[in-house]
Order: sequence, then C-alpha cells, then structure tokens
Amino acid sequence: MSFHLVSWLIVQDGAGRVLLGRRAGTSYGEGEWGLPGGRVEPGEALADAAVREALEEVGVVAHVAALDPLGVCRYDHGGAQGADVFFLARSWSGEPRPLDKTSEVAWFAPDALPPDALWWVGGILRAHLLGGARLTELLDGWADLRVLI
Repeated sequence: MSFHLVSWLIVQDGAGRVLLGRRAGTSYGEGEWGLPGGRVEPGEALADAAVREALEEVGVVAHVAALDPLGVCRYDHGGAQGADVFFLARSWSGEPRPLDKTSEVAWFAPDALPPDALWWVGGILRAHLLGGARLTELLDGWADLRVLI
C-alpha cells in the first residue's frame, strides 16, 4: 500500500470565509467542493506544494513566508494511507477562478459548507481552523477523527 503526502491551502478572506473549488477532470472527488491542494512532489517543500497547487487550481498567489501552518491529519481510510498537511493563507493576491481540475470557485463560511463538499473538509476545518488542533488522525470515517494535539 502506498503512502500519500498531500499539502492543502486554506485560503481565507477578511470575512472568515474559505475558498473552495469544485473538482473537475480528476479521479478523486469529481464534482465535489474541495480545498486547493495535492500531492507533494519529490524534493518539494510542504508549504511550496500548497502554494503551487493553489495557483494551479484556483489562481491564488500566496507566499510561503505569509502562511500559517495549521496542522497535520494522518489517515488510514478506505484502503488509503497518508498525511494531509494544512496551511492557512490570510493574505494572498489574484482573482480566484477555476483553473486546472476545477470547474468553479466560491467562498463559504467554514461552518456552513455546501452539502456536496468532500466528506472530510468540514471535519478538518472544525478541528484545525476553528478548533486549533495541530495533529489529528482519521482511521475510519469522521466518527473516528481523533484530535491528538
């Protein structure tokens, strides 16, 4: 079984809303709303990956030095294992727009996501963005999301 290392960028506006993109042309979460992010490439730093993915997927320019690391969620769910690393961008530039693997973009309150958001996004936002968790573990669905730190 392979282990996936993924970086995600939580882009937040002045009203506290988060930017989500509707996934398109991808094998994971097709048609669902999700955070900009993706696999970390060999030799790439975690924050650099989050910044790169946000630019590629939703046209947002963020700078590594301005990011806040929010935390890590280790998962072992549905036959997949990995670690998701989350960064917060409160300052960024560019006009959010759908680009690679994204058909539309929109802003949502972190506690009022659309019903067709990826199943894990709400729990991650509650734990890491709103709850201040630094390390979580997901073993078998959100009923088993464990906040470790």
